[in-house]
Amino acid sequence: MTAPASEPSPITADEVRRIADLARLDVSPDEIDRLTRELGGILAYVGQLEELDVGDVPPTAHVELDRLALRPDDPEASLPRDLALREAPRVAMDGFAVPAFVDEG
Repeated sequence: MTAPASEPSPITADEVRRIADLARLDVSPDEIDRLTRELGGILAYVGQLEELDVGDVPPTAHVELDRLALRPDDPEASLPRDLALREAPRVAMDGFAVPAFVDEG
């Protein structure tokens, strides 16, 4: 689903590049074009959904379950440290290096 040609796309190629960068994805120019179209179509559809009048629709935020399906909490061997840290962008003191606060820029 794509946005109509007469309307500007709800997302730009620069925004798609920024999102890919934040997700640490290596995306080719062809993929940027495709993702811009596809994400634009999704956002345009969400825009249509936002126009719906749902004032008379009762909330359905919770599904009642008698019991949640839980898995047994059995101990198992963890991932070796070198393997876990291999793809980390930064490592410090034998662990993941993270900023002291979330960088929103």
